[in-house]
Amino acid sequence: MSIGSRRDEEESQIDLTPMLDVVFIMLIFFIVTATFIDETTIAVQRPPSTEQPPSEENKNIVFSVSATGDITLAGRRIDIRSVRANVERLRAENPEAKVIVAINSKAKTEVYIRIADQAREAGIHDISLAIPDND
Repeated sequence: MSIGSRRDEEESQIDLTPMLDVVFIMLIFFIVTATFIDETTIAVQRPPSTEQPPSEENKNIVFSVSATGDITLAGRRIDIRSVRANVERLRAENPEAKVIVAINSKAKTEVYIRIADQAREAGIHDISLAIPDND
């Protein structure tokens, strides 16, 4: 009787070696593929700063964006939906005006993209991004 019970115990054990092989192969696969993932970012090359004030003859349209996403134009807070109307009005006064978006480095990129889209719809395609040093 003791011989039969030993045989039952030996047959009831599960061999984990194939499962471990599969786990290690999957681990190696994920490590290798993770090194090929390329994260896309926007590369911004900032020109050297100048201490000269902007010339008064060519007034640009300057939007300021805070870290929380609040947009100001000429010292007053505006809504994202009124950017196009403001750009059209200021462009009528100065057809050579360019749009400059001075944005806080902690603000969302979505705000810049929406301002740029609104400015393009208003007819200005020369849009610059400025990130002040004193964020």
